[in-house]
Amino acid sequence: MADKSLIGHKLDKFSVDVEKGRLRFFAKAIGETDPVYTSEAAAIAAGHKALPVPPTFLKCLEGEGRDLTAFLKLCNFDLGRILHAEQSFVYHAMAYAGDVLTFNASITDVYEKKGGALQFVVMESRVTNQDGVHIADVRSSLVQR
Repeated sequence: MADKSLIGHKLDKFSVDVEKGRLRFFAKAIGETDPVYTSEAAAIAAGHKALPVPPTFLKCLEGEGRDLTAFLKLCNFDLGRILHAEQSFVYHAMAYAGDVLTFNASITDVYEKKGGALQFVVMESRVTNQDGVHIADVRSSLVQR
């Protein structure tokens, strides 16, 4: 079981470059048909300064910057027994291709359900850009069965 003493534990802070080629690939992969996510001309015509980051792309960036093996070890979770339980986003500003986003996360909750058969760890990340603008808050949880 993940220990409740993990609540408040700060995870390693990291930064990620937002590349326009990856934004286009992601938009196509999720079936996004709005050209604002794949065409710089369409994005600028719509009032954006560059290709905007699709809403759930922040979770992809967060996953790349975090060492999953170290996180699972910290939580005492087994990779073969975990599931992604939740994710949510609260947006404060737009992120764009060319931005450098910094993820600063901590563990905000640890709990169990079904008499301990399901163990949850909740993590929240504050995302800022290269200018210190607060872009979003990302919340996610893992469950070990």
